[in-house]
Amino acid sequence: MKIHSFKVTPNLPENMKFLEELSNNMWFAWNWPAITLFLRIDEKLWEKSQRMPKWLMATVPQKRLEELSKDESFITHLNFVEKLYRDYQNNKNTWYNQIKGEGKENFLTAYFSMEYGIGEGLPIYSGGLGMLSGDHIKSTSDLGLPLIGVGLFYQRGYVKQVLNKDGWQGEEFPENDWAHMAVEPVRNAQGNNLTVDIPLGRETVKAMIWRVPVGRTSLYLLDTNLPENAPYHRTITEQLYGGDRENRIKQEIVLGVGGVKALKAMGMEPTVYHINEGHSAFLLCERIIQIMQDKKLSFSEAKEIVWATSVFTTHTPVIAGNEHFDFNLVKKFMEPYVAQLGIGWDAFLDFGKETPQSPMFCMTVFALKLSAYLNGVAKLHGVVSREMWKNIWPGLSTSEVPITSITNGIHPASWVSHEHSELYRKYLYDGKDSFDQFDQKIFDKVDNIPAQELWTTHNIRKDKLIKHIRTKAHDQAVRLASNAMIIKQSSKVLKEGVLTIGFARRFATYKRATLLFKDLDRLSSIVNNPERPVQFVFAGKAHPADTAGKEFIKQIFNIMLDPRFKGKIVFAEDYNMNLARYMVQGVDVWLNNPVRPMEASGTSGMKAALNGALALSILDGWWDEVGPCDFSWSIIGAKSYQNDQQRDEVESQALYNLLEQEVVPCYYNRDKDGIPQEWIKKMKTSIKTIVPFFNTNRMVQEYYERFYSKAHYYGNILKSEGQTAALAAWRNRIAANWARVSVVDTTGNIDRTVLVGETLKFTAKVTLGDLKPEDVVVQIQMGQRALGGGFESAKDFAMVCKGKQGDTYLYEAEIQPEASGRQDYAMRIIPFNKAIPNPFTPIFVRWEM
Repeated sequence: MKIHSFKVTPNLPENMKFLEELSNNMWFAWNWPAITLFLRIDEKLWEKSQRMPKWLMATVPQKRLEELSKDESFITHLNFVEKLYRDYQNNKNTWYNQIKGEGKENFLTAYFSMEYGIGEGLPIYSGGLGMLSGDHIKSTSDLGLPLIGVGLFYQRGYVKQVLNKDGWQGEEFPENDWAHMAVEPVRNAQGNNLTVDIPLGRETVKAMIWRVPVGRTSLYLLDTNLPENAPYHRTITEQLYGGDRENRIKQEIVLGVGGVKALKAMGMEPTVYHINEGHSAFLLCERIIQIMQDKKLSFSEAKEIVWATSVFTTHTPVIAGNEHFDFNLVKKFMEPYVAQLGIGWDAFLDFGKETPQSPMFCMTVFALKLSAYLNGVAKLHGVVSREMWKNIWPGLSTSEVPITSITNGIHPASWVSHEHSELYRKYLYDGKDSFDQFDQKIFDKVDNIPAQELWTTHNIRKDKLIKHIRTKAHDQAVRLASNAMIIKQSSKVLKEGVLTIGFARRFATYKRATLLFKDLDRLSSIVNNPERPVQFVFAGKAHPADTAGKEFIKQIFNIMLDPRFKGKIVFAEDYNMNLARYMVQGVDVWLNNPVRPMEASGTSGMKAALNGALALSILDGWWDEVGPCDFSWSIIGAKSYQNDQQRDEVESQALYNLLEQEVVPCYYNRDKDGIPQEWIKKMKTSIKTIVPFFNTNRMVQEYYERFYSKAHYYGNILKSEGQTAALAAWRNRIAANWARVSVVDTTGNIDRTVLVGETLKFTAKVTLGDLKPEDVVVQIQMGQRALGGGFESAKDFAMVCKGKQGDTYLYEAEIQPEASGRQDYAMRIIPFNKAIPNPFTPIFVRWEM
């Protein structure tokens, strides 16, 4: 049977034509006036649409559209939203346009991620990486920063969580209704769908390119579900993180290699590439190949350009969370690319091996070795990452490993409740419509919000959360064919006015969703205190293959049925962006208790703080940069434990103590008007401390200032005629001579007491082989020696070449010690070239022996 298709679009009245444009740009997802416009068309259909305007417009009766076209109030609202949209799109006074700098005219960053959480109506996300990527894209749009996103076009949304009567997680994978999503095919000059060919071993797969408009910027998605492809290739992009290991590596080649090919096919020339996690790291191969072919350069020359213009962000401090592939699997699909690189199979594998003995090809290692700008997503995560990957840089102290950190943030306009947004506009922004400025002085005005008004706003959102949870509990009870009594009870879970604590995140075991339940008798006394009751809302999905995570969900589900906790501890099914929004906007306290330091950053607590919730958290991820503090609570245990059981016992007791002795009393301590003044004081301090810093506007600005602009600058240098050849020749000269490089300290023993600030003179003899002094830097590293060797903390002082004596160079430095106590120092030589961002890839360091 041959089936034909054609497209039908709503027949919009002339004065409502703008709705079509609005429905096709995800800008609406973070603009409340636009959302309320769709709500006015048909509130029930809007909720049913899962925030897909195109579906709403295709479903609403034509008669309703005609009615609205004659509704003066609606048309006024529509015109207001259109003005907001036009002003946003046409704004020439963006942050990026205001900053000064040379060479900005052709700047463009390509941002690669496996998932994006732009909005509920575009379900191509699963968890934290997707939320962060989506918020990153939205902030670049707000800031006017030239950046485009690249991802995959999944046929199915990520796991829809379905619990059975025993609380065991089952999964459904609903088909994505792309015809009704804000997405459009990219066409070529002839008007046909634009595709790219991607070699996969001995075969080639075609990928079509789709575009999602996101405010001022765009997200491009690759789709292999095409009739031209073999059935097993059509399923590559079927499901986020889906399939076996073979399908996984195919996905990553399509994303990385296909993404670079797609950008070239569209005529785009990014000057910076940003890789998030190792999933898309094979883009580095395709970039090198394209530069070799286009500029007729060698591998080593092309690699210099790619390395200097690549940013890599690692988002996980767990080794198992970093992508590893069997060597044979990599060879099966990557052999054609290695042949074009011309470097040999063993040399290619070395880029993906942490040490020469590594048994697997690691995508994270591959990205670390071929990117000049490397970072974790919180300060503590940077420390952990340097420790995790220090073997890639032998000869460096762990503190010197060139992985820095840029702390994550959130896109406030996407996560603030409209009630809180109006409150902030009124008292912080003097009634202006914009909510995108995060100057500390602006947020200091939070103190001007009347306590009663802030408390009322908070409780409006809390009541909405409770209503939403009751609806979900009722629907779940009906689905499970529960009896009438259970269905009735499900509609009455939780109580208004009770201290409500939320916990929602991916159910990986290290996040310890069950820590609260170590002592059920003690928990019962907290929950069921007649004068000061407490209730908890839990939500989250386990990965389909994570049996241990599913056991955690089942445990909480069963505790929820315990008569002591019935209706007071609730597990909300199928955690997604919509439920997340209700929770972060409605809870009193956000609970976070991972195993330190296994939380890279976390952002849900930032979203809760934006809406006035207080934190109750382990000192991990982003919270390690905030707590301990006087406006929330930090769960503090011991520095080390004998085993996991001891750790969980100590930290669960610390959690109970905080609840009993501080959190609960503070919440229920009210003045004569029923206002918890001390609690509200904490709310205000939390908002004005957290929101101005922990947002993606600050984060994106930091990426630009520290990474993107520098990568763009060095890329321009290396594109100059002859620069790459000169740099490659310098690299080869360094490698050829390094065995002949040495440094000897000739200062002599400093056997007297030195005063702080006193000038000390250090001297050294240096051999450089055929290298020149301008090829290297001779340094004194001074600080405190670490127990395992190297330095815990140190400062570098450059020595000055004073001449040559035979085959050796003489170097001197004068240093004034800045601290008292024991000072350790060591001399070393590292390469130097002004055309490279940092000297540590590849690693050449010669210490005095």
